[in-house]
Amino acid sequence: MTPIFDAHFHTFDPRFPAPGNDGYQPPVFDVAQYRAATEKLGVTGGVLVAASTHGLDPAPLLAALEELGPGFVAVAAADPRMTDAELRALARRRVRGIRFNLYRGMSDGVAESLDLADRAHAAAGLHAQLYADFSTLAPYRARLLAMAPRLVIDHLGMTEASLPLVLELAAAGARVKATGFGRVELAVAPALTAIAGVAPGALLFGTDLPSTRARRPFEVADIDLLRGIAGEDAFRKNAEEIYEV
Repeated sequence: MTPIFDAHFHTFDPRFPAPGNDGYQPPVFDVAQYRAATEKLGVTGGVLVAASTHGLDPAPLLAALEELGPGFVAVAAADPRMTDAELRALARRRVRGIRFNLYRGMSDGVAESLDLADRAHAAAGLHAQLYADFSTLAPYRARLLAMAPRLVIDHLGMTEASLPLVLELAAAGARVKATGFGRVELAVAPALTAIAGVAPGALLFGTDLPSTRARRPFEVADIDLLRGIAGEDAFRKNAEEIYEV
């Protein structure tokens, strides 16, 4: 079995009460449950991502990351209150990026978010992960293109109307998470094909487990679909540089 790097998943540990998001509280899904869910997939490492329901506190993320152990890194929630020293402290604890959750209203405005992204990269080498309908980010095209090599796009950019900008950013060096197929508003297979066509190294596989609030959860067939379009590199090699694994 080919080893898989799961570039996008969440855990929800009841030891760390979370604020939720817009009234939604996720079901428990701790590290043990994640390992059980991926046991037969050949997952040997991955990226634990801060979810909207976690709020901005990195404590639950860091505790789960320690439990997951070597081979796993994290992307923390973007918090504009973090000092440069705090950003560097996160980087020392295997945090590789910060996530701007524009889609669910967890981040400030786009310009402010991009300012924080620039500061986090300058201070601590952290990349920016954007969860957004990328069709709404067209006014920031030039700025996004400038930061493309340190940009990760969540869930294929979310919508069909986002695809032109996503393709342009991928061609400029951005990575695109091939994950959350049950939550996007686009034709997944044609989008994957288009991205792989302009930037073979851009696509990053992720399970999106436990697939909270998705219309359908992750399925093993998602792996088969991505493998058939992008090949094996999407399951580890494409992630090695940006996640330093």
